[in-house]
Amino acid sequence: MHLEIITPEKKIYSGEVDMVNLPGTDGFFGLLENHAPIISTLKQGPIKILQKVGGKNDFNSETGQLIHSTKNDKELTFEVKGGVVEMNNNKVIVLAE
Repeated sequence: MHLEIITPEKKIYSGEVDMVNLPGTDGFFGLLENHAPIISTLKQGPIKILQKVGGKNDFNSETGQLIHSTKNDKELTFEVKGGVVEMNNNKVIVLAE
């Protein structure tokens, strides 16, 4: 499925993922491919992404940019202050603070 994470300043992630774990208002929840359509609010916390095999990106929290990584770790984590997530037709859009 395709994931985009967008902040008021810029798009900080766009790519194919196997799973995304989100800090929902009522607790953490995960989204996998072919999940039912959903819209939910998010609270402050980590968004954890499991990148597709071959995903070799890492996030530099100081510059706010994705960088190519030589690590085999497929998991990325982004801290958000809150926001909204929508999933429909295997496309996930996170509007984050």
